[in-house]
Amino acid sequence: MQAARKRENANRDKAVTALYGSQWQKARAVFLREHPLCVGCATTGSITPASVVDHVIPHRGDVRQFWNRENWQPLCKPCHDTKTAREDGGFGRARIQTAKTDSDEA
Repeated sequence: MQAARKRENANRDKAVTALYGSQWQKARAVFLREHPLCVGCATTGSITPASVVDHVIPHRGDVRQFWNRENWQPLCKPCHDTKTAREDGGFGRARIQTAKTDSDEA
């Protein structure tokens, strides 16, 4: 099980790494300037600066989903890490299914 997850992560990492270049860094900076507060903390009444642009629905390498700004949300690192662990099965949790994207059907 753990070996399969490592292989899956390695394959995903290769496909996804190319998406996080300078174009992403610029778009991320603009988005965080426009949306400076963590929406996760806001649900509990806390005001925390956002430091991560999260993909609400994980893109899993889908370029259209990656660049869809309607799929972005500003989060602080702790909120992002918690969300990602819940979705990707981190901290011993099972991976959860998310909404299907066009690439899931291809």
